[in-house]
Amino acid sequence: MADKIRVGALISGGGTNLQAIIDACTNRTIDADLVFTGSDKPEAGGLERAQKAGIDTFFVDYRPVIKQAKESLDRLDIPGDFNFEEIRQKQKLLGPDTPADRVRTFLVSRAVAESRLLDAIRPYQIDLLVLAGFMRTLTPYFIDRFHEGENTHRIMNIHPALLPSFPGTDGYGDTYRYGCKVGGCTVHYIDYGEDTGPIIGQKAFEIKDGDTLEDVKKRGLELEWQLYPECIRKFAETVGKRKIS
Repeated sequence: MADKIRVGALISGGGTNLQAIIDACTNRTIDADLVFTGSDKPEAGGLERAQKAGIDTFFVDYRPVIKQAKESLDRLDIPGDFNFEEIRQKQKLLGPDTPADRVRTFLVSRAVAESRLLDAIRPYQIDLLVLAGFMRTLTPYFIDRFHEGENTHRIMNIHPALLPSFPGTDGYGDTYRYGCKVGGCTVHYIDYGEDTGPIIGQKAFEIKDGDTLEDVKKRGLELEWQLYPECIRKFAETVGKRKIS
């Protein structure tokens, strides 16, 4: 049997997808060890789930960093390897019409927070990072320092819609309000855009007449809990262990 891959998770909330991954690791549905759970919020309920399972936890609170950035970028401890022009040219999160000061504030504040995330993650030498309800977009600063090469994908995300339809933060809501008769969820790799990376797996369900938005969310979540472990297993089987330095 191949060695288990080492997986880390980032969350922002209660961590129901995290729990599905914990359960899959525990019952050996996937050959993986979940070695840490990190969050951008110290109060995230998923941290307690991880602690109960004996998994290391940490947090990097983005909020004071963003607040400080809005007051003055000069007060931030900007990482020495941050190149604003390089990151600005690569990023696809903010459009060309976005005011220049907003772009600078966003990218600089994220680099400060992401540098702290990377410092917390590196000692674990993980093979795969999964975003399990992590409500922060990752910039090229983080992605380039985590990946091993230009065409290497080692960060997964789960999205509550059938991409490429309905990217963004409210996939189930957008699906429901549009009047779709089929909803679903997608696991994809992270790239420089918002929900634009290569698709790994999808699951779909029928939206019936009379369904409420809560019905759609409930049905979608149940599929998410199946899909994410399946995609991690696929990664473990096809990509294998190439350590992140």
